[in-house]
Amino acid sequence: MRADDPVSLGRTGLRVSRLGLGLASLGGLFAPVSDTQAAEVLERAWQLGIRLYDTAPVYGYGRSERRTGAALADRPREDFVLCTKVGRLIERGGPDTQPIWADPPEGMGPRKDYSFAGVMRSVAESLERLGMDRVDVLHVHDPDEEFGAAVGEAYRALAALRERGTIGAVSIGVNHAPVAARFLREAAAPGPDCVLLAGRYGLLDQSGLDELLPLCVERGVAVLAAGVYHGGLLTEPDPGTPHAHTTLPPRTTARIAGWQKLCRRFEVPLLAAAVRFPFGHPAVAAVVVGARTATEVEQSAAWLAHPVPTALWDQARRAGLLPALCPVPTSCP
Repeated sequence: MRADDPVSLGRTGLRVSRLGLGLASLGGLFAPVSDTQAAEVLERAWQLGIRLYDTAPVYGYGRSERRTGAALADRPREDFVLCTKVGRLIERGGPDTQPIWADPPEGMGPRKDYSFAGVMRSVAESLERLGMDRVDVLHVHDPDEEFGAAVGEAYRALAALRERGTIGAVSIGVNHAPVAARFLREAAAPGPDCVLLAGRYGLLDQSGLDELLPLCVERGVAVLAAGVYHGGLLTEPDPGTPHAHTTLPPRTTARIAGWQKLCRRFEVPLLAAAVRFPFGHPAVAAVVVGARTATEVEQSAAWLAHPVPTALWDQARRAGLLPALCPVPTSCP
């Protein structure tokens, strides 16, 4: 499997690369990133054939969207799929600030707004920051923050934008699988086209399998699996890793150790298993990974291409690292 392998994004008519690039890091997630560094990351991703890019207004309070737009400005618009989000407006004095953003624009902050008018304003401002006239996939960001408004007014606004052609697909961006399943069930027909699921279908957490992923298969909803490195838990900690100074629960520590041991036995890099695993489920169209350097983009592409034998997944199920009936990738090419 290669980073640039094209795949259909469910029922949307869009084609994406198997590997997508999440752009939170380029907004200064946990550590500053310069304009030059951000441009290098996006340039290397393009060279590797990555054509799926996921940003949001809240990523660096507009900074990620601006950098993304600048980097893609000279690329043929039909050659890539661009995603952004709604649910937070970026404005002076916005009260919903988050300490995770390094060196954000002075005086600016997000304000939650899932209203119809707020969503329309958010999209207009995102297009201005991106320097584009359309977005391919628009996620309702963290709908659990104000679920009623998100599944009602925000979804209604996105459905109207989809009808107009301003966006190609309606999606939700979630960290909790039950929230996504509830949204799919309660949203007015025809409902969202995609789900961006962060951290809930990977080596350490398969809770997306309980209800959400089968529901997505049933309804033809494409899943973009994000957070497959579990926020750095599967990597060696460094100052830019959110869990570098966190004491982990014993069960999580044991699961990480189990995966490390298993991958060593099969001579497979742990992160290769992490980025390949979600593709075992038929609902998953692409995996979205973050990067703050061009080298990190290259590493993720190489891990995706690394063969992972079927026997590794079989042993993972036998060892209790995966549910017994969990679907897994069936081939190693």
